[in-house]
Amino acid sequence: MAMTADAPTVAPTTAAEPPTTPRPAAPEQVPAQVAGQAPEQTPPPATFGAPWIRTTGELAWKLVGIVAAVAIVFYVVGLVQVVFVALFLALVFTTVLLPLGDLYDRVMPRGLAMAASLLTAVLAVGALVTYVVTSVVSRWEDLATEFGSGLTDLAGLLTGIPMLAGLGTPGEWLADGGAWLQANAGDYAGTAAESAGSIAEGATAVVLAIFCTVFFLTQGSRMWRWALDFVPADRHDRWEAAATAGWTAFSGFTRGMFFVALSDGILAGIFLSVVGVPLALPLSVVVFLGAFIPMIGPVAAIVISVLVALAAKGPVLALVVLIGMVVVAQIDANVLQPLITGKQVSLHPVVMALVVAAGSVLGGLLGAVVAVPLAGVTWAVFSTLRRTAQEAAPAAAHGVTRGTAPEAVPDPAPGTAAPHEAD
Repeated sequence: MAMTADAPTVAPTTAAEPPTTPRPAAPEQVPAQVAGQAPEQTPPPATFGAPWIRTTGELAWKLVGIVAAVAIVFYVVGLVQVVFVALFLALVFTTVLLPLGDLYDRVMPRGLAMAASLLTAVLAVGALVTYVVTSVVSRWEDLATEFGSGLTDLAGLLTGIPMLAGLGTPGEWLADGGAWLQANAGDYAGTAAESAGSIAEGATAVVLAIFCTVFFLTQGSRMWRWALDFVPADRHDRWEAAATAGWTAFSGFTRGMFFVALSDGILAGIFLSVVGVPLALPLSVVVFLGAFIPMIGPVAAIVISVLVALAAKGPVLALVVLIGMVVVAQIDANVLQPLITGKQVSLHPVVMALVVAAGSVLGGLLGAVVAVPLAGVTWAVFSTLRRTAQEAAPAAAHGVTRGTAPEAVPDPAPGTAAPHEAD
């Protein structure tokens, strides 16, 4: 029996397996929903009170923040009132003189054109004031004589009133008035000293305003670009649009005031000429100049007109002039102001009246002067920023930011499929 050698056992060869990369751990599986059972709801976070209470509370805190910010602004302005007045006047002068400077700019260099516009304005105002003063001085003696006779007629008219007959004669009134002035001379001296200090501050503000106006006219665009550099680059367009809207509202209000003052002067001149008051044209210039000083200017113009009418024609015509000038002032306040200046600042007449009243309470005469233009500029800037924010919202929702290119999708890594090629 032949013996056979056992065949050697050979282990099967297997191909080498490539190294495997570690796979990220699978996320925790959510347990399957049982049929017929409602999904488990996550309870909302605990809140305090009804929704309207939370909304009201948030609104109240926002209003408190706004009031605090406004109070801080008024406090800071009160500390540097002269600087604020100078800056406000400089902006007014710039608004009025810029169109004239642009006209001169066509025939001369920019700096010289702006200097010429400022010189033209100074000469124009000086000419008007000189005309009024020379007109009054040329008839001063006649007016003084007529004024004395007018006062005599007025005294006789007042003594004829039964209610005033028991108060004494005009001579006794003058004597009592002189005694009262002597008794309060010390108080009036202090008031005069305070007025002298106010006049000095006003002169300082005017000089500083003229100094700032020169640079606003010649280097205004450069100064604005310097200020715009403090704003992030992606918001330049929004702030540029907001500043343009604010400047348009402010310049429109200022030029509207000029046309209102011109209309007041024309109406007053026509009325005074018709009733026969002497110096009607100089008085119309006084009304024109006084319209630029709210509250005080129109009242001063009325008083001067009534005094001239009393001196020239007697108390009856003075009363007629008083009524007519009050009517002109009402046309100014209730018709021209809302139609011209209110349209320029996009404020309703009721809003303008409330703003002027609030400015008077908070800042006195200065508050009444600056209330409407500041409110108009604030509303214009706020409206523009809100509109641009609403326009930018859809672009931001799609991942596009104004002033930047859309984010590019990175190329796939070598050896991998592109996202749209993978199934």
